[in-house]
Amino acid sequence: MDTDVIVVGSGPTGLLLACELALAGVRTLVVERRTEPQQDSRALTLHPRSLELMDLRGLAPRFLGLGRTLPGWHFAALETPLDFAALDSRLAHTLFLAQARTEELLAQRAQELGVEIRRGHTLTGLRQGEDGVEAEVRGPQDGAGDGPDDRPGDRPGHGPDHGPAGTPRTLRAAYLVGCDGGRSTVREAAGIDFPGTDETLTGVLGDFATVTAGPEALAAARGAGVLAVPLEGGLTRFVYIDPERMRTPAQVPVTLEEFRGALVRLCGSDFGVDRPRWLSRFGNATRLAAAYRSGRVLLAGDAAHIHFPAAGQGLNTGLQDAMNLGWKLAAEVKGWAPPGLLDTYHAERHPVGRAVTDNTEVQTLLAELPLVDRYRRPAAALRGLFEELLRMPEVNRRFAEQVSALGTAYPATAPGADPLVGRRMPDIALSAAGSDATRVYELLHRGGFVLLRLAGARDPHPEPYEAPARHPHISAVTAHAYEEHPELDGVREVLVRPDGHIAWATRSADAGLRRTGRDAALTAWAVRSPA
Repeated sequence: MDTDVIVVGSGPTGLLLACELALAGVRTLVVERRTEPQQDSRALTLHPRSLELMDLRGLAPRFLGLGRTLPGWHFAALETPLDFAALDSRLAHTLFLAQARTEELLAQRAQELGVEIRRGHTLTGLRQGEDGVEAEVRGPQDGAGDGPDDRPGDRPGHGPDHGPAGTPRTLRAAYLVGCDGGRSTVREAAGIDFPGTDETLTGVLGDFATVTAGPEALAAARGAGVLAVPLEGGLTRFVYIDPERMRTPAQVPVTLEEFRGALVRLCGSDFGVDRPRWLSRFGNATRLAAAYRSGRVLLAGDAAHIHFPAAGQGLNTGLQDAMNLGWKLAAEVKGWAPPGLLDTYHAERHPVGRAVTDNTEVQTLLAELPLVDRYRRPAAALRGLFEELLRMPEVNRRFAEQVSALGTAYPATAPGADPLVGRRMPDIALSAAGSDATRVYELLHRGGFVLLRLAGARDPHPEPYEAPARHPHISAVTAHAYEEHPELDGVREVLVRPDGHIAWATRSADAGLRRTGRDAALTAWAVRSPA
């Protein structure tokens, strides 16, 4: 094998996956067709659960230091915001941070972990076998890449690693993961169906270096359905749907004249926009891969699901795919995965992809109908009804949990499982024996399982708690909780997965029953039984 895992695509999903694999000691190679890191940023936000994922690995300060936080977000651009601040998380806010910055930080992390990233390398085909995957990859010397600087000899990865000009090299790995976007070459080569609906609606975005209008005028644009937000580097982003051109195919280029004309029609002013840095048209094609795994080939991020960018869920869903897949794929490569563990990736993440595509279609409908003359009046009434619903705290919380992904819970597979199983572990404050950790997420920085005994006043001097022998990916910790949490009331032991979700929990006072349940959970999730 040339490497253990090949990750195709160096967007946020591919980079986080590579980081997770490398953290677990898996040799990982990322191949990326672009010759340079992406500079333009379609996505601008990290939602609370994505921030928690970074916190699980001790990376949250890097991201928080570069962005700005917002206490909530929106659903279908309705006036009533989703109140993230009311949710149960230390990071219950949106982080406004350009995708290019997110990729930069994850690339730095990947470099720290020894991940090799080959830019200007394009996957042209793949073949699966019983023991691995062969990937045909064309490098810069072979005419691949998409940038003006794609010239032989001026990029890493030339020389003996490549065949003669025009001949792609065959790379061999145990597994290959497609994180290569909505038009995924990996998905097509693996023969995975991508059912869904075609594009029927398009919106437009533009980043401008010159805007003459003041902040008040830009804020008022929202009333006309135009989003205007400041970006780093002195840029301002505008996003809108133009009723006169909303059926224009996404592949049709956007011109400055079109952009100005649309702003005038919608807002009565073009706000003096000039010197566009990026103009783009995006559509509402919505598709979900029929399978996230086909043998030794897997999909994550936009390669597995595409949808209208409503409420900024796409990038965040991809990051959460990567965190779910990383430790499971590492377990397969390192040889400790219980039977069927890798199949739980599809079982857990495909329903999440379905929920995201469903809610983005609802949001798209709420945005589109008011622009169609025959539906304008009932659409206004429908949006008004949603506004009323979002003003109800329990409804707002339900929507906020879904968009933030803090409400994501995976189905429990064991009968009689505690209600906590499958949910994210609360990041409670604690004092852990033999550790400097002051809260749960600090125990997960190394990317392994944590078998946590919560000792309270009823158990002031608990017996020593040892990790299962010969399994360095499992840490056993006894801790005194310094923070009450209603969901953890009466809980004595918890097995926390590397992605922060709960694999097993017990409230039993019977030591024998706890031991039986613990052993069963470890066998199901973290330990391969001897043949």
